[in-house]
Amino acid sequence: MAVSRVLCVLLVVLCCAVQSFAVTYTVGDTNGWATSVDYSTWTSGKSFAVGDTLVFTYGAGAHTVDEVSESDYSSCSTGNSISSDSTGSTSITLKTPGTHYYICGIPGHCSGGMKLAVTVGGNGTTTPVSPSTPTPRTFGPPSPNSNTPSSSSGTISPSIVTILFLGVTLLKLYLA
Repeated sequence: MAVSRVLCVLLVVLCCAVQSFAVTYTVGDTNGWATSVDYSTWTSGKSFAVGDTLVFTYGAGAHTVDEVSESDYSSCSTGNSISSDSTGSTSITLKTPGTHYYICGIPGHCSGGMKLAVTVGGNGTTTPVSPSTPTPRTFGPPSPNSNTPSSSSGTISPSIVTILFLGVTLLKLYLA
């Protein structure tokens, strides 16, 4: 019985030690998803991880957000889009590591620069999105020169909430 209590306490300690925060990025910051934004510059210095969310804001019907393959990104083709939305507020949670490609499907917009490539690391890891030195993922109040997203919210991911709930339940059982 003592061994199971020790294991329960260790599990609770491990659950509390794990911190996984998701960041919400407003694509293009205050400019949103528009033809006048350089999205390569916007991604520069940002690190994206599984669980982060991209929020595209634009006038409904004025643009689209199409997730496409790398070749369709390069050619600005929406013929084989993975997903497409034109509602004016598109939120995409990054679920897998790797590079994800987004373009506007309105003729001329993608070729005019309305395209975004985001390289995603695993949950809680950093992945540089440009050849520059990677920026560590930090949470808390931004420092004056930090690269903290201008529109971010640190939220606990659902998997961590589940783990913490189980840890609290085990702790209650241990204390009973």
